[in-house]
Amino acid sequence: MNSLLQSLNEAQRAAVSAPPGHVLVLAGAGSGKTRVLVHRIAWLMIHEHLSAHSILAVTFTNKAAYEMRSRIETLLGTPLTGMWAGTFHGLAHRFLRAHWQAAGLSESFQILDSDDQYRLVRRVHKNLGLDETRWPPKQSQWFINKNKEEGLRPKANSDNFFDEVMQKVYAAYEELCQRGNMVDFAELLLRSLEVLQQHADIRTHYQQRFRHILVDEFQDTNTIQYNWLKLLAGDKNWMMAVGDDDQSIYSWRGAKIENIHRFSTDFPGCQTIRLEQNYRSTRVILRAANGVISRNRNRLGKNLWTQDEMGALISLYAAFNERDEAYYVVSTIREWVRKGYANKDIAILYRSNAQSRILEEQLIDARIAYHIYGGLKFFERAEIKDALAYLRLLANRHDDAAFERIVNLPTRGIGETTLNELRELAKRNAISLWQASEQVITQSDRGRAVKALQQFLNLINTLEERGQLQTLDEKTTEVLHTTGLLAHHAKDKTEKGLSRVENLEELTAATRQFHPPEEGENLTLLDAFLAHVALETGEGQAPANADCVHLMTLHAAKGLEFPIVFMVGLEEELFPHKMSMEEGSGLEEERRLCYVGMTRAMRKLYFSYAETRFLHGTEKFNVPSRFIAEVPPELIEPVRAAVQISRPAAVTPAIQSSEYELPGLKIGQRVKHARFGEGIIIDAEGRGEHARIQVKFDQHGAKWLVASFAKLEPVR
Repeated sequence: MNSLLQSLNEAQRAAVSAPPGHVLVLAGAGSGKTRVLVHRIAWLMIHEHLSAHSILAVTFTNKAAYEMRSRIETLLGTPLTGMWAGTFHGLAHRFLRAHWQAAGLSESFQILDSDDQYRLVRRVHKNLGLDETRWPPKQSQWFINKNKEEGLRPKANSDNFFDEVMQKVYAAYEELCQRGNMVDFAELLLRSLEVLQQHADIRTHYQQRFRHILVDEFQDTNTIQYNWLKLLAGDKNWMMAVGDDDQSIYSWRGAKIENIHRFSTDFPGCQTIRLEQNYRSTRVILRAANGVISRNRNRLGKNLWTQDEMGALISLYAAFNERDEAYYVVSTIREWVRKGYANKDIAILYRSNAQSRILEEQLIDARIAYHIYGGLKFFERAEIKDALAYLRLLANRHDDAAFERIVNLPTRGIGETTLNELRELAKRNAISLWQASEQVITQSDRGRAVKALQQFLNLINTLEERGQLQTLDEKTTEVLHTTGLLAHHAKDKTEKGLSRVENLEELTAATRQFHPPEEGENLTLLDAFLAHVALETGEGQAPANADCVHLMTLHAAKGLEFPIVFMVGLEEELFPHKMSMEEGSGLEEERRLCYVGMTRAMRKLYFSYAETRFLHGTEKFNVPSRFIAEVPPELIEPVRAAVQISRPAAVTPAIQSSEYELPGLKIGQRVKHARFGEGIIIDAEGRGEHARIQVKFDQHGAKWLVASFAKLEPVR
């Protein structure tokens, strides 16, 4: 057997060694899709004698692209040069840097991240006189990005008043971006697609170059990404799409599951290969996941299996309320740690971010280290974005978003009144805020604000002049000290202030260690670094090598795996979410989300739900999620609260347990609760940490309460 295929299973070998043609690889969770992609590229180079120059590989994260390139080099035993491999946005950015003239941009165009885009949209709202309480900028930002993802530019005619206003905002926003030589993330793809559509010579060049196009996570592509790929493929190139329609969970980001469903139609003669052997989970977990996802009607279909052990049954805990659920999860985690597992082997998955609060409280009480996966990463922190705004303004004086962020940071006496005047002048004369500032300074000598504005412009010009003879890290250090940013945060002697200073110092280290990618060779080092930062923003990762329990939403869990997984809050209207049940295809996506969550578990999976849950300020009485019932019952092991308390008929017992004791409280006794008021104890059951009591309240009816949290007082 060929050495390149030796380590692969039969289906993987078929995908890797498939003859030239269109191939759809339906790769189930944990089935080794990255291995297939990497080996396929190596196969094309070794056995089909393709050069790296003629291969285009598209991933959804920079981390995945780096891992792919590294593993290919290991297989080939030589450095990989000439191949385009990266994210959609990264590749589109590379394309536009090469064809900036055809794209109608200047060579040093800047990339706007989401926060900068929001600031620009707010400015448009102010220019148009829109009341933000009625027209939230976030809504306009969503509208702009949604239209761009569908390949749509602003249009003159509208069907209704809302659309008319949104189109005006979109058009004004586009004008500002063009004037300031700025592109947002969605614009990267849209403009690169338009260049390919409108310039036959450029289109022909890339169609002749990229003979094989390989795309990972194909189920997550949106409309414009799909059209971009189709255009590059043309009529003569071959496409390999690797994905899993059962893991399509990002429709709210614009992902179209229809893209993977229509692949075989749009790419005639397509061969479909299913990767169904799983190398991650036990048989119990896979059978349970198959049982759930099989309820979806609109799927291409596959059935995960493994040669691994049968494994433990899925534990199902019916909690009394969210506190009891959290206590159960945390106490079970402690048991696993006592058995020798590390905290980092364990993940808690939930549908809504609001569910994390109680879990965090319990973890803190138990002194268990935890991390909320997907929190703010380095380049998204406010103090870092402030420093980067100074660097961006050095690179491009017409970057209005950067100008607005730092013109008065640290405070230098340039208030909102002055800024509004600058915005109005810039709007009236179709110039940038920097140019408007120069005009104001030339035409007026009014007081402190103009003087402060002059000092700010002088500061930026001085920094640029000094920076011409400095390395990137020296330039960054100069910015931090000369602008007063470092001193500004050093004044705060709290832990937060110290952390911000350390972050700013780390930024200098980041610039020192930065090496421009292949596509950044024609840029200045500063421009390449700023492009790198903008493209990296949003890819949150957990701290490396940290031994902590991972908390995350089910959406954030995709692509990860853990030996032990807790899926909490499995209740109707929470998961599946209430909103999804009101949409046609929403329920199927929620089921796919459940499938994704279940297949994160390697050895042991827990389900839990609460009979009552206090969420969003309201106490909810939800029934267990339908997804629990969709798991074959023989694969679930219910976890009982505890042993029932025996009560002789003639005796009224005191309520107690081995760990908790409520002296003086008896069944039939009148008590008072801080929230529910007065009532009578009518029942008690359980022992240990799961003991509970039932109280019939005068105003709220009968409720079961966890004894350890009950806080009942006798009514004398």
